[in-house]
Amino acid sequence: MLYLLDANVLITAHAQYYPVDRIPEYWEWLMHMAGQGVVKIPIEIYEEVKAGPVEKDLLFEWLNDESCKRALVLSDAVSPTLVRRVIADGYAPDLSDDEVEQVGRDPFLIAHALAGQGRCVVTVENSQPKKQRANRKIPDVCKALGAECCDPFAFTRKLGFSTNWKTKRG
Repeated sequence: MLYLLDANVLITAHAQYYPVDRIPEYWEWLMHMAGQGVVKIPIEIYEEVKAGPVEKDLLFEWLNDESCKRALVLSDAVSPTLVRRVIADGYAPDLSDDEVEQVGRDPFLIAHALAGQGRCVVTVENSQPKKQRANRKIPDVCKALGAECCDPFAFTRKLGFSTNWKTKRG
């Protein structure tokens, strides 16, 4: 399985439960998993995270490390046709320019998940099936289009993260 991380996975992990300077094991584990080809971030999402805070923080520094970018960024280009399909079938075929801006880069993430077998979107967003158009949440769009999706805790459980992951590897 290839896990494709949404920007909010990294941002929330750093801000709330795995700060880069306090739980470096998580970030080392992510790099290890990325190096194994199990975890990636589409370039569109990587750029979204890097463009984030006005004040550059430790997450920004971590992402700016060239070895991080090489390991973590998905090298695949996504089909514009697939992105348009995600927007039309997952959100609405007639989104206004403002709605397209509101949706942001989520359609790229979902399109990358649909572009190959055994891919799963990892996002902090929760399902809210009553939301419509640009307000739809990633889990609901993934479900509608047949893409796998999970939250960060299911992701870390499936891949067996623990703070002593290095010693467990043998």
